[in-house]
Amino acid sequence: MRTAALAQRVALGAFAALALAACTPNEPQPAGAPQVLSPDTATRAAQAALDAAEAEGQRVTVSVVDRAGNERIRLTSDGAGPQSGESAKRKAFTAVAWGQPTSELDGAALRDIPGTSFLGGGVPVTAGSPIAGIGVAGAPSGDLDEEFARAGLEAVEAELP
Repeated sequence: MRTAALAQRVALGAFAALALAACTPNEPQPAGAPQVLSPDTATRAAQAALDAAEAEGQRVTVSVVDRAGNERIRLTSDGAGPQSGESAKRKAFTAVAWGQPTSELDGAALRDIPGTSFLGGGVPVTAGSPIAGIGVAGAPSGDLDEEFARAGLEAVEAELP
C-alpha cells in the first residue's frame, strides 16, 4: 500500500513540475512542451486588434484564448454590441481548436460543437502548433473582423517561439 501511495505522489509531483514548466510564458521549453502566450503578449495582440478596428471606425470586442479555450484577455470598444463579447470568444476558441482561421472552416459538419463559431473573425496563434486564438466580433462583416484579428496576430508574431 505504501509503495502505491509513494508512486502516486511521485507521479503527481512529476506531472506538476511538467505542468508548471509548460505554463511559463514565452520561455524556451523542452521539445514537445506546449507553448503559451504570456499575459503581456496576449494583451498586446488584443490591443493591436482593437486599435486596428477603431482606426477604421469600428466598435468591436477582441478576445484572446489559450490552447484550452480559456479567455486570457477581452477588450471592448465603447459602443460595441452586447453580443460581440461571446461571439469574439467563440471565434477565438474555434480558431485555436482547429488551427485555422474561422473563415476557412466549414461549419456545416462542426456547428453542433458547443462554444464554436464559424463566422469570419477568428485566427489561430501558432508556434509549431496552435497555442492561442484571437477573435474579433462587431464589425459589419467577418472579413473586417478577421482583418482586425490578423492585425493583432501580426503585432506579436515576432515574439512567438
